[in-house]
Amino acid sequence: KQLDFISLGLSLVLGTAGLPHVLMRFYTVPTAKEARKSVTWAIILIGAFYLMTLVLGYGAAALVGPDRILDAPGGANAAAPLLALELGGSIFMALISAVAFATVLAVVAGLTITASASVAHDVYDGVFRNGQSSEAEQVRVSRITVLVLGAISIVLGILAMEQNVAFLVSLAFAIAASANLPTILLSLYWRRFNTAGAVASMYTGTILSLVLIFFSPAVSGAPSAMFPTVDWSIFPLTSPGLVAIPLSFLVGIIVPFLTKPDNLDHLTAEMEVRSLTGVGVEAPVDH
Repeated sequence: KQLDFISLGLSLVLGTAGLPHVLMRFYTVPTAKEARKSVTWAIILIGAFYLMTLVLGYGAAALVGPDRILDAPGGANAAAPLLALELGGSIFMALISAVAFATVLAVVAGLTITASASVAHDVYDGVFRNGQSSEAEQVRVSRITVLVLGAISIVLGILAMEQNVAFLVSLAFAIAASANLPTILLSLYWRRFNTAGAVASMYTGTILSLVLIFFSPAVSGAPSAMFPTVDWSIFPLTSPGLVAIPLSFLVGIIVPFLTKPDNLDHLTAEMEVRSLTGVGVEAPVDH
């Protein structure tokens, strides 16, 4: 349990920096200065959120009680609404529920937009069409991607209906920390880091974290698992971060030494100057 707790904490702390719908916010600021300011505010708000979860958890345990929480519809997921009901009555509970619902919609919208844009632009246009697809084709692919992702999400949501939402979020954070964070950090601070290292690191983090989750007690073999009646779990931890994140970093470091460098030192120097000074960044325009 101690290793599981460490793995969970590692995933939550590092995964925040690798969430795609959070990274996408860098595209909404006009200059590097504003980007740094935006990141600073994000760190403050995210840190405050993590502290608030501790307060809410202990507050719900003290004021509502574990038995009442577990007996309520939704189990542990009902802790925050029940705490709101205890503190402010039905009106406060309705307000908290509305905020939670709006937050879910915002996160789902951000992830859907990010995924559909990535599939349409990076995969369809960049890989399959070699940059020759039209804007109408990319829009059509984006719409199809949204429908496919929606269907997959609904199926997975039904399978995980009885799971603790906070735990499911931690799994997403673990995948983000394993797949995205090593590439982001190494590309920012290591000149030798190349395309092969980035691809290998992302594949390693993504595949390894998904495989470890599939063979963990979170999916099978435990009373609270998605499939409690069967047991194929061979990985002892419910969160894969403790294993997947270091291995992803390790692969990202080893592969550049085994492959040819990209020889993009001039671009590295240019991006470093632009990131620190904001030189060359276009001003925002009205639409």
